[in-house]
Amino acid sequence: MTFKTADLYDRYGDELQTCEPIFRDFGGMSRFHGPIVTVKCFEDNSFVKSTLAEPGAGRVLVVDAGGSRRCAMLGDLIAASAVEQGWAGVVLFGCVRDTVEIGQMPLGVKALASIPRKSERRGEGQRDIPVTFAGVRFAPGDHIYCDEDGILVADRAL
Repeated sequence: MTFKTADLYDRYGDELQTCEPIFRDFGGMSRFHGPIVTVKCFEDNSFVKSTLAEPGAGRVLVVDAGGSRRCAMLGDLIAASAVEQGWAGVVLFGCVRDTVEIGQMPLGVKALASIPRKSERRGEGQRDIPVTFAGVRFAPGDHIYCDEDGILVADRAL
């Protein structure tokens, strides 16, 4: 499916939520979309790693990492696993690392910033719950549309 978020907004504006423009593109794919899977965690990427190791089937992982800029929640090894498993992308309310390598992968990645420090792994977090950040509520099963202009969320596929 070829889409532009601007065109989607023009057609479905009242049905969409629009993210605040706080994200940067880090992946090799700046345009991606799919059903949402959610993870909520803080400075512990255990759930990010385990979720992206599962078959993605074109889904997008939305991670509420609390907006932390103290450590990366996604690096090249976990991103490579996501590509192997067929994930369309990751939207991360937090940071990434290994940006050169991630930028060469066929994966959409939007995050706040990059930082070399890795996260801890304590096995803490929650999955498949609604999360809210950037002015949007993301619920499992909603659909997300991301491109160079921004991020839109709908409660159904458009």
